[in-house]
Amino acid sequence: MKRLLALAFSAALLTACTTTPTVYAPQTAAHGAGYSEYRLENGRYRVTFQGNPGASVNQVSDYVLLRSAELALRDGYDWFRVADRMTQQNGSNSGSTLSVGGGTSSYDYGRHGGGSSVGLGVGTTFNLGPKPSITSSMEVVFGRGQPPRDADVYDARAIVRTVGEGRAAV
Repeated sequence: MKRLLALAFSAALLTACTTTPTVYAPQTAAHGAGYSEYRLENGRYRVTFQGNPGASVNQVSDYVLLRSAELALRDGYDWFRVADRMTQQNGSNSGSTLSVGGGTSSYDYGRHGGGSSVGLGVGTTFNLGPKPSITSSMEVVFGRGQPPRDADVYDARAIVRTVGEGRAAV
């Protein structure tokens, strides 16, 4: 019976530690992973990518850049400028903790004696819940021709080539 309980406990711990990988795909549920976009006007979109719990900020940021590049090329543009960018974390990021405490006490029973005691306690917590999820949103403006030399301007073909082909390794 003890073996069965130990096995069940171990399986529960392993299940709690697993996360669903974040894949590059359209968002199919309201709070699910994937990309979505909203056309604000011709040549201007708000593009969002929601990662699953545990996805890195870099992965989510790369995927929102990739979707922006794909939209630019689909609509006949060569480059895009990031006009606004926001990244947020949803969920808890608390990790494991270890705490140590102690105390002393003394007592007196009059004629029957007395004494003192010392206590020491050690406690630990483990975060078995899901890791936080990252969402990245960008407002992008598309352009044609040679891209301007600016830190927030990206060549759409270069992004698809580097990030798009690099995502197979993730």
